[in-house]
Amino acid sequence: MNRPRAVLFDLDGTLIDTAPDFVRCLNAVRTRYRLPHLPEDVIREAVSDGARAMIQVGFDLTPDDDDYFDRHSEFLDMYESEIAVDTRLFPGMEDVLGWLEDNGIAWGIVTNKPRRFSVPLLHALDLHDRCDALVCPDDVDQRKPHPESLFLASELLQVPPPQCIYVGDHIRDIEAGRRAGMTTIAARYGYVRHPGEIGEWQADYIIDSAAQLLSLLQSR
Repeated sequence: MNRPRAVLFDLDGTLIDTAPDFVRCLNAVRTRYRLPHLPEDVIREAVSDGARAMIQVGFDLTPDDDDYFDRHSEFLDMYESEIAVDTRLFPGMEDVLGWLEDNGIAWGIVTNKPRRFSVPLLHALDLHDRCDALVCPDDVDQRKPHPESLFLASELLQVPPPQCIYVGDHIRDIEAGRRAGMTTIAARYGYVRHPGEIGEWQADYIIDSAAQLLSLLQSR
């Protein structure tokens, strides 16, 4: 891997640890319905698969069930109102972003998290003005694993895809990055259901921490 001109990150489970706020909000909604709290690790594993997966974990409901959309709205409304109470950058990620900025390497975010949540979250963490490109599902016709969002980020940054790295914690991230022609890095520290299977994703590199990502970038 040559030194990149841009590094793109998935958001939840890769750049920032949003799971604590999802755990808190989902269990708060369960409490309203006299249901016991679920263990953090049970909810955490579902975060990268989105609200639908968390509603299924939290209430055993799918979009075909009558109560699904009520629980879905209640959960997301609570999350939106308390979006960054416990959410933080992953340990060591501030060092990664600082190194990229100090070395003139653009960085951005390509996420399946809607702008409704992504923008206020980045503002709350003082990342919005630092991020050179933010691409959400609202901006494209096809979500990851389709590469459209990564091509858009490449265009916004004016950096050709082969000179970009994409870091993600889900197989769809790696598939999207590979289809876009980017170098791909799989974040095993993220919300990975089966860490032992991450080698089957065909990422170019696998990391277990942000510190490993920084070392990898610095070695180029």
